[in-house]
Amino acid sequence: MRPNIRRVSDKPDMLGESPVWDPRHERLYWVDGVSRLVRCYDPAGGSFAAWNAPSIVGCVALATGGRLIVGLADGLYFLDLKAGGFTPIFRPHPANERIRFNDGKTDRFGRFLCGTMGIHADPLGELWRLDPDGDASVLATGIRISNALCFSPDGTRMYFADSLDRAIRKYDYGPGEGKLGDPAILVDTAPWNSGPDGATVDAEGCLWVCLVQAGKIARFTPGGELDRLIDAPTDLPSSLAFGGADLATLYVTSIRDSGSGRAISKHPEGGCLFAIDGLGVAGLPETRFGETDLAASAARI
Repeated sequence: MRPNIRRVSDKPDMLGESPVWDPRHERLYWVDGVSRLVRCYDPAGGSFAAWNAPSIVGCVALATGGRLIVGLADGLYFLDLKAGGFTPIFRPHPANERIRFNDGKTDRFGRFLCGTMGIHADPLGELWRLDPDGDASVLATGIRISNALCFSPDGTRMYFADSLDRAIRKYDYGPGEGKLGDPAILVDTAPWNSGPDGATVDAEGCLWVCLVQAGKIARFTPGGELDRLIDAPTDLPSSLAFGGADLATLYVTSIRDSGSGRAISKHPEGGCLFAIDGLGVAGLPETRFGETDLAASAARI
């Protein structure tokens, strides 16, 4: 079956990123980082909503109590979807204006992970993990542009990338408090002349990755073999997430102008949100911050 690609948004984002599907309310959230917006799409009504953020927005994830957890430039915040206010929950100390928070995702055990990046792609970034009780720890350092963060279905493997390395790393992972071990390289993306951007994992455990500079979307097996390579809807696909009632629609964000000079689209629909149906696979519901995915393994680091 040939995939069906359709444009969802009529208003392009400058820097679309971090889509996440809320299965309880059947809505898609994502961010326009440069425009400082958290955005929402309701497929049932075909409507859109947006919340203005106080800084560049790197990522968004689901939380409890009618809230999202959001990575802003200086730290992690709750966004109250009804009131529209941002409440800080973690900010590194001392503050460093040479870095900002970028890609983030909740693990299968209800903790939020988010990587920082150097404003000028300097290796100053760190990968942070925030527990629901407020404890925060650094899992990796020396990062230039943090991306491709996601987890295997049982939560025992973490995927992560420094996009400028042009490689996707894999780590043993679990619910314990131990540090990460040394990573192994799962995929070298250099043959496609692209670094990896956003990524997600499907119900079969395969990894879907935006090859942003190549204008492609790739599916890799858990062993790192290329399973599928499709043309993205635009030249600069940035991130992706499965959504819809059956989690079989792949939503894809894209870039119009990243604001850094590194990524400027030449496509007339650059920056738009797209949906791809007919892929023959489904995704997994993302865990909410503070909740536990009971299907996840009890393995520890």
